[in-house]
Amino acid sequence: MKVERLQLPLQTVSLTLGSMVWVILSSLMPFIQEDISLTSAQLAWTTAIPILVGSVMRIPFGYWTNRYGARRLFMISFLLLLAPVYWVSQADSFGDLILGGFLLGIGGAVFSIGVTSLPKYYPKERHGFVNGIYGIGNLGTALSAFGAPVIAAQAGWPRAVMLYSVLLIALACLNFMLGDRAEKPVKTPILEQIKTVSRNEKLWFLCLFYFLTFGSFVAFTVYLPSFLVSHFQLDKVDAGIRTAGFIALATAMRPIGGWLGDRFNPFKILLLVFAGLTAAAILLALTPSILLYTVGCLSVAICAGAGNGTMFKLVPLYFTKQAGIANGIIAAMGGLGGFFPPLILTILFELTGHYAIGFMALSQVALASLIIVFWMFYQDRLALAANIVEQAVEGIMITDTAGVIHSVNASFTRITGYTREETVGKTPSILKSGRQDADFYHRMWDAIQNQGYWQGTIWNRRKNGEIYLERLTISAVKNDAGEVVYYAGMFDEAAPQ
Repeated sequence: MKVERLQLPLQTVSLTLGSMVWVILSSLMPFIQEDISLTSAQLAWTTAIPILVGSVMRIPFGYWTNRYGARRLFMISFLLLLAPVYWVSQADSFGDLILGGFLLGIGGAVFSIGVTSLPKYYPKERHGFVNGIYGIGNLGTALSAFGAPVIAAQAGWPRAVMLYSVLLIALACLNFMLGDRAEKPVKTPILEQIKTVSRNEKLWFLCLFYFLTFGSFVAFTVYLPSFLVSHFQLDKVDAGIRTAGFIALATAMRPIGGWLGDRFNPFKILLLVFAGLTAAAILLALTPSILLYTVGCLSVAICAGAGNGTMFKLVPLYFTKQAGIANGIIAAMGGLGGFFPPLILTILFELTGHYAIGFMALSQVALASLIIVFWMFYQDRLALAANIVEQAVEGIMITDTAGVIHSVNASFTRITGYTREETVGKTPSILKSGRQDADFYHRMWDAIQNQGYWQGTIWNRRKNGEIYLERLTISAVKNDAGEVVYYAGMFDEAAPQ
């Protein structure tokens, strides 16, 4: 089997382990609190620190993947994670948990490795599905949420933590043996890449979308175990199982979202995602019963998972040469989306006694994202239309109803000699040859007024003074109310008769 074919399953399994390690503290927090007394603020910071560090580290991890390859990054990351795993297993204070959690953030940072590396092995039309499959690796958070409490209940939480060391050593060895040693490096300096991608407004919109979708996934993963125990008085293992179900559903939706993004317009999929998140967050804000709360959480899982998969279909479309750093920045924003909500929810709960305001804020951010996707969808269609006009072989000139030129394409310049700067704001009379009389133009505009278009040949003058014959079609462009707002002229040269 070729080494290239091994990369998707190998990197997906590697992400699974990274995700497992990333959420050790939140998965085992009900057990850790029995031995280490924590205030609500300390609890929030302990579970949030790995998320924060893992999110920020995704930016350099995306760059380093392009520079050194996925094999080295995964291998080094897993070896480095051995230290915080041991430290957390021996922790007996809030300070120990914070220090260990800081280094556990490496487990979340490895996400940037696969989304940067894997598209190199597949055509663009499969990028959404491939990154969706890779995203299944987030199932590692479910494995920790479900498995770690079960092991901790039998053997104690320190031993449960230490079991991760065996898996880290095994995956480091697998990446050493099976990773692609010949992955092509990209050596553009990181600051240059950041400067290039930061100028593209679409980067920041994608950051917002991933902040919301992946952030919702991470926030609920961190927040659900403790909330289900404290608010609904569920057993700790039961809360872990329910959280694992949320994670499993969201993770399963990632490849489905990627596949839908490949098959259909990804913006349409995101419209459904953010509409669903808005409705689900409003339902949760009403502090419903456990049944309706479950419906709301599962709706968030479906929408967040599908949104995660669809998102990384868009990244390679807009950032071909800077995919590593773009993936890193976007993935970092997603992780930060998981860092802030638990802290905000905790503060709001201490101030108001409930979480309704936090969930309502989630609904409003989702609604704002829905509006932005609408705008991007129509901007994308306009950009496509503009690109078609610019690439057309025929010369194209657009005027308003007063005859003032609004735009011309490259072929207009090639045929007439007039540049866009020399043309926009003037009238088509700059091309007038003087060979047609007033009656000719009267018949032309009479046809346009009555039929909506005119087609024929006309003598015009180039910038250098040369007179030439062209085939010309002038069409009236109407708005939705049926009013003429522009005239579009399309022409090419014709042989003199």
